[in-house]
Amino acid sequence: MSKHRLLPLGLAGLVAVILTAVGFVASGSAAPQATFKAGLVSDVGRFNDKGFNQNQLTGLKLAQKKLKVQIRAVESRSAGDYLPNMASLARQGYNIVISAGFLLADATNDVAKQFPSTKFAITDYSAKIPPFNGTVTNVEGLTYATQQNSYLVGCLAAKVAARGGKKSISVVGGVKIPPVDAFLAGYRAGARECVPGTTVQIGYSQDFIDQAKCKSVAENQIDAGSQVVFNVAGPCGLGALDAAKERGRWGVGVDVDQSYLGSHILTSAVKRVDVGIYLAVKGAKTGKGYKKGGDLVFNLKNNGVSLGKISKKAKIPKAWLAQIARLKAQIIAGKIKPPTSVEAP
Repeated sequence: MSKHRLLPLGLAGLVAVILTAVGFVASGSAAPQATFKAGLVSDVGRFNDKGFNQNQLTGLKLAQKKLKVQIRAVESRSAGDYLPNMASLARQGYNIVISAGFLLADATNDVAKQFPSTKFAITDYSAKIPPFNGTVTNVEGLTYATQQNSYLVGCLAAKVAARGGKKSISVVGGVKIPPVDAFLAGYRAGARECVPGTTVQIGYSQDFIDQAKCKSVAENQIDAGSQVVFNVAGPCGLGALDAAKERGRWGVGVDVDQSYLGSHILTSAVKRVDVGIYLAVKGAKTGKGYKKGGDLVFNLKNNGVSLGKISKKAKIPKAWLAQIARLKAQIIAGKIKPPTSVEAP
């Protein structure tokens, strides 16, 4: 993992600012003095997904408010929209164009090469690997060590399941891509560390949108004994969490704190993509901190990934919370290195 640090702005303070920033417009117009323009292109989940894309839009809106920049958010309804959406923003003179996820990597590479004077950034993808290989210097990667917070989630989930007498938990992934598998791998490793012998069922819906598909996968996992279902499938995963609620099982949210769904949400694996977008725009605007062909890295140490609220209904013992805190410290210190691949042993 890259050793690059974030911009000098304290991330914890920025998180607090983002959480309290509300009430500004979604896109388009800005104050007349705004000359720097930042654009964001969604993946097919679009900006009403209540998570991954929507939270990136939150970061873009904060940039509009705090940095006095002009913004535009463009939704992609299909994969075929990625390239033309980004190219359109670049042609309109947007200073930075941000791709909302891993699925946009190839399109980002193509457009970045067509518009070398435009800065680009991409969420959930390193600029150091193919197709960029660190040589496309107008692309910045925004990477998240979600295997780290998912390791802690897995530990907690396994302990809750074992307390009920069944060492079985599960996870519903969307499409099998590296950012999804990082969550899955960390979750399984943490569960096995804290409760040896825990069965961790892994399933993919092959979809990020259709809730019925994720619900079906989760129901099959519950039928096979799962006591905790982890959603790693965007809007589709809301169906998995719904299945957990209907069947009296625990659910685990993803990307944002999904405790708002109800007390059956044990916790969430939070990924601060809003912070990533804000810092990408700030770095591009100020010229300080934009990683040309490199990455901004978000992890447990800088609060770029974290746990959401833990359900009071779960009545988690203080000793368990202390164990989670110890594991977090060991991960930050590099003594524990959660895997990023589900193919790892």
